[in-house]
Amino acid sequence: MYENKEEIQRAILIAADTGEFNVEVSLDELAELAQSAGAEVLAKVSQKRPEYDKATLIGSGRLEEVKQFAEDSDANLLIFDHELTASQIRNISDATGVDVIDRTMLILDIFAQRAKTREGTLQVELAQQRYRLPRLGGQGQSLSRLGGGIGTRGPGESKLESDRRHIRRRIQALEEQLAELEKRRGNLRARRKKDGITTVAIVGYTNVGKSTLLNALTDAGVLAEDKLFATLDPTARSLELPDGRNVMLVDTVGLVRRLPHHLVEAFKSTLEEAANADLLLNVCDVSSDEVQEQISVTEKLMAELGVAGTPMITVLNKCDKVQGFEPVINLGSNVMISAKTGFGFEDLLSKIAQTLDPSQVRMTLVIPYDKGGLLSDIRFEGKIFEEEYVEAGTKIDALVDKKIVHKVEQYRV
Repeated sequence: MYENKEEIQRAILIAADTGEFNVEVSLDELAELAQSAGAEVLAKVSQKRPEYDKATLIGSGRLEEVKQFAEDSDANLLIFDHELTASQIRNISDATGVDVIDRTMLILDIFAQRAKTREGTLQVELAQQRYRLPRLGGQGQSLSRLGGGIGTRGPGESKLESDRRHIRRRIQALEEQLAELEKRRGNLRARRKKDGITTVAIVGYTNVGKSTLLNALTDAGVLAEDKLFATLDPTARSLELPDGRNVMLVDTVGLVRRLPHHLVEAFKSTLEEAANADLLLNVCDVSSDEVQEQISVTEKLMAELGVAGTPMITVLNKCDKVQGFEPVINLGSNVMISAKTGFGFEDLLSKIAQTLDPSQVRMTLVIPYDKGGLLSDIRFEGKIFEEEYVEAGTKIDALVDKKIVHKVEQYRV
């Protein structure tokens, strides 16, 4: 949205502090979001209030100060760290003469820039249309005033109802298309389960190095930039563990504080890879002062998705920025790594192998030549690493499916 405009978006960030959340930290994150969208952040403004102003969120006095600062600094965009109503957006814009967006609109704009797959673009549009629908009222009122007097209300209202019908139809069409894609994806997941494929999902806060980790472990070639939501669409790659097992490693969309519920709903299908995973890697930035908050945000959303019981390894990334590579927090079961340098990868892979319930067992066997059928079963259900013909039979180093371990245990050496 912003990067395609010739005019650079010079933004002022605004929040009302009612004690509901840490405004300073949230505005810092909003600044990162704005920069990721291509805007230049000129200032951050907050106002302590007992409650939000129903008309303009912040008070009229502070809004006048914002207007004056916008004129002096040539700002052309106000970004509010809250979800605004249509009337609030209109009132603020009328009072300041500057374009106004809110936190959700900014996140949706970034999503629109990042989505590459058909499913990703459908999800973005669905979230945008759902966001627009309840906010058409304010636009309809402004349309009704365009004629400048009595007699112009009707056409404005008719246009409003027409727009509402169009958006509802579009939402229904998008939901049907996504439902079809969800059905196909469900079939693929069922096939993976049937084939015994184990899935490990990388989850966590945005911009903590999830894509960098996926690239480093699997050479996936996924875009990894120092910006929020650099990647939106999930990517899956095969990963071999130290015990020889192969698992499917899946990268998922990053998370942020106060991600609006309807955005979570819209992107649930993307996050379903996490919901259906056998193991979660909760990646966080151990060098950040907000590392505990990052972990909490992820755990809370995972609970919303109904995966609270799924095994989870906390991966403390970017330890190369922490002097001495020593853990700075006590999180129980965790692994310190640097996705950038590769430090800790051996420990991480071992931890994954230990945590996953082994569906296959690595064994060294000598299968008698008259038991060739067992070799076929092992090849079909597992994996043979080395094979050698000896006097007593075929000697193999192999991963053997647990279902047939009892059949070959007597041939173990």
